[in-house]
Amino acid sequence: MITAENLTELKALLEANYASLPLVTKVTDIVHGEGSARAEIMFIGEAPGYNEHVQRRPFVGRSGQLLRLTLNEIGLPPELVFISNIVKARPPDNRDPSPEEIEAFRPYLNREIELINPKLIVTLGRFSMAKFLPEVKVSQVHGRLHKLVWQDKKLFVLPMYHPAAALRSTQLKSTFVKDFSRLPKVLDWIKKQLELEKTKDLIGQALY
Repeated sequence: MITAENLTELKALLEANYASLPLVTKVTDIVHGEGSARAEIMFIGEAPGYNEHVQRRPFVGRSGQLLRLTLNEIGLPPELVFISNIVKARPPDNRDPSPEEIEAFRPYLNREIELINPKLIVTLGRFSMAKFLPEVKVSQVHGRLHKLVWQDKKLFVLPMYHPAAALRSTQLKSTFVKDFSRLPKVLDWIKKQLELEKTKDLIGQALY
């Protein structure tokens, strides 16, 4: 169990344990999550690529540029959200991360989610979606909001295509941008639902 009390401690712990992690031969192989510690939306991708490995920042290559541009266009600057990955080091030749690699980084990602406590998690691609929704395909559920229980906590998860997939297809790019355009309205709806639940809890406490 990871006991870091804030994101700075979590980063330090991850780096202190680098020798026990797959894909990592030195501390600088680690690519930490980035953004606001109080972000209402958290984006989770797959793994760092070449540019991410070099800059030690998530989503800064071609697909990352599309993600960040799209966020700015809908009025959600990247610095106001939090961007991370399932695996926090680059797999060789950008291959898919293995189940063992995903499992090794899982406690750190879980603690990252707990510390940020976002109102909405947006999964980018099938690997991050599988963390919460393992039995479906992105093509079936992209852009559809899911409410589920994770770690004994109610969570809203919105699966989306990975921006790398959007770059490979004009049709997928159009779908990607369309799904993203709904984010502000989805977030507003979630906030209203959370307020309703809070009100119900207060009423319930007053009755007993």
